[in-house]
Amino acid sequence: MAGIYIHIPFCKKACHYCNFHFSTSLQNAPELLKAIEKEIEIRSGEMNEEIKTIYFGGGTPSLIENNAIANILAQIKKYFTINTNAEITLEANPDDISIEKAKSWKDLGINRFSLGIQSFEDNNLHWMNRAHSASQSFDAIKIIRETGFENFSIDLIYGIPGQTTEGWTKDLQIAIDLKIPHLSCYALTVEEKTALHYLIEKGEKENVNPEEQAERFELLMKLTSDAGYCHYEISNFALPGYESKHNSSYWEGVPYMGIGPSAHSYDGIKRKWNIANNISYTKAILDHLPLFEEEILSKNDRFNEYCMTALRRSKGIEKQKIISLGGMEGLSIINKMILPYIESNKVIEDENSWKLTNEGRFFADGIAASLFIVD
Repeated sequence: MAGIYIHIPFCKKACHYCNFHFSTSLQNAPELLKAIEKEIEIRSGEMNEEIKTIYFGGGTPSLIENNAIANILAQIKKYFTINTNAEITLEANPDDISIEKAKSWKDLGINRFSLGIQSFEDNNLHWMNRAHSASQSFDAIKIIRETGFENFSIDLIYGIPGQTTEGWTKDLQIAIDLKIPHLSCYALTVEEKTALHYLIEKGEKENVNPEEQAERFELLMKLTSDAGYCHYEISNFALPGYESKHNSSYWEGVPYMGIGPSAHSYDGIKRKWNIANNISYTKAILDHLPLFEEEILSKNDRFNEYCMTALRRSKGIEKQKIISLGGMEGLSIINKMILPYIESNKVIEDENSWKLTNEGRFFADGIAASLFIVD
């Protein structure tokens, strides 16, 4: 199940916490979007599998004109075989959504949205420097449903300084009451070189509280479970049948192609990452210059990456997959290193796999790292 990711690196304004590659200037957008179309043509020979997912991410893809999205989709269809039931997702911000736009996106073949709501409380949105209001979030959800979209996700952030337990409960309960099909919920992180990092260093904003974030995560797991959501990945919750096919393919190690500045690609052996500069990216495409860097993953790299991503999923680490990646030696390593986590009730083992318990989910990255094979 191969996928294509399209990175659209434009935003209305810079959220304080964001460390993705983006620009708030649309000055060079036409040239860059044409370069994206050209990259699709240039790299069309890299993937011969049927494409089952297409994902427009960013940045804010909903910010660009619909004809640009139409041209990119037409280019993908020209050079790749697209499954008739392909999941085609568009990331969007609530303030970009109108009935006219939603209808147009539907006509283009978009069949799933990922909405960057983050919070239903205006004070939290202001703290994060978001461009939309809570009322625009409710309007966007209503418009999406009125135009016939059933499959969509919303992002929520917890652990924001000043966010109360009651406020986080309210955010979750709104999503649950609205029967949002899919929730992606993330603890606020402070990444270096972001505006938030500098503001905290200067004492202009309060830092995050890990203990409070842990409490919010525990509440998140309980409320979503009670409401019938499947906690199928550490940060992702879905009503039955609404799991993200595209993101699941990342976690399952399926090949994918990343198009656009800073986009990453993976073919099962190599990883590539494009130039993370809009002007340099466009010039590289037009002048046939080197576009990306790449690394070949060693056997141990692939083993370690599988442990990291698999442990985050509800499926857990599958024993047969471990044998295929690391042989019986790899299985022996996992058996030995994971035992303390089984004894402390952070991991459960069955005949086919090892899975995190709810308690273990708090320590997912640390547990996975302890299983790594070091070259």
